[in-house]
Amino acid sequence: MNMMRTAMLIAALTALFMAVGYLVGGQSGMLIALAIAAAMNVFSYWNADRMVLSMYGAREVDERTAPQYYGIVRDLAARAGLPMPRVYIIDSPQPNAFATGRNPQNAAVAASAGLLQTLSAEEVAGVMAHELAHVKNHDTLTMTITATIAGAVSMLANFAFFFGGHRDERSPLGAFGAIAAALLAPIAAMLVQMAVSRTREYSADRLGAQISGNPRALASALSKIAGSAAHVPNPAAEANPATAHLFIINPLSGQRMDNLFSTHPATENRIAALMELDRTQRSQPSSSAGRVGLPGGFGNRRTAAPASPRRGPWG
Repeated sequence: MNMMRTAMLIAALTALFMAVGYLVGGQSGMLIALAIAAAMNVFSYWNADRMVLSMYGAREVDERTAPQYYGIVRDLAARAGLPMPRVYIIDSPQPNAFATGRNPQNAAVAASAGLLQTLSAEEVAGVMAHELAHVKNHDTLTMTITATIAGAVSMLANFAFFFGGHRDERSPLGAFGAIAAALLAPIAAMLVQMAVSRTREYSADRLGAQISGNPRALASALSKIAGSAAHVPNPAAEANPATAHLFIINPLSGQRMDNLFSTHPATENRIAALMELDRTQRSQPSSSAGRVGLPGGFGNRRTAAPASPRRGPWG
C-alpha cells in the first residue's frame, strides 16, 4: 500500500510538472526544464551520498574506532539481509540520524554524536534499524527523484515569474497562467514532496521495528529525538534545509508550522503506530526472541514506554 501511494504521489508531481510547463512555455519550455532536471538527477544519483555526508562533516568509523555502534549496525544489516553499509558519525549534539546512497550496495548510515550519547543501546538499535529500512526500501532514491521533479517545477515557476506573461502559442494562458504557475506550482510541488516523505517514514518505522524486533525502543527513541531536536540547533541542517527529509526526525529548529507543512508525520502518530505494533507482537508467543543482540558500551539505560500519544489531523 505504501509503495502504491508513493507511486501515485510521484505521478501527481510529474503531472503537475507537465501542466506548469504547458502554462509557461508549452512543450518546448517543458522539455528544456526536463533536460536540465534530468542532468541534475544523473549527477545526484551518483554523488548525492557523498555530497550529503560532506555537508554534515560526517566521519566514517569502523569496528576499531566505534565497536558498539558499528556492531549494532552490522547485526541489524545481517538481520535485514542487507550488505554492510558504510557507517558514519556526525559531530552534532542534536540526536538524529539518516541514511543515504543510491542502492543497498552503495548505502551509508549516519548517527549524530548526540544520538549515541543520549539514547540507550536498544533505542540506538531501533533508530539504525529504521535507517536500514529506508535502504532496503530504496527510499533515498525515491526521494531524489521526487526532489528533482519538484525542483524542475520550481524552475519553471521562476522562469514564468521573470520571463512569462506573453499570450502566444507557447503560453496558452498568457500573463495569468505565468503568475498562477509562479505562485502555486512551488507550493503544490512542496506538498506532494512532503507527502512522499511522510509515507516512507511510516513504512520505515514498521519495517525497522520488525528488523530490530523492538517497536517500543524505536517509539521511545522518536520521543526523545523529537523533544531534543526542537531545542538543540543543527546549523548544518539549517544551512541545507532541502536535506531535512533524510533525517529520522525533522532537524530544523524553530519551524513549528502546521503538520500540513512538515516533512515528517506527526511524531505522536508514529509512536501510536509503533506501540500498536508492540502490543501485537507481545500478544504472540516468543515475541521477544527475535530482538537484535546489543553490544555493550551505551550504558544500561532501559527503554521506557513513551508518553501516551495524541493523534494529529494530518499524520
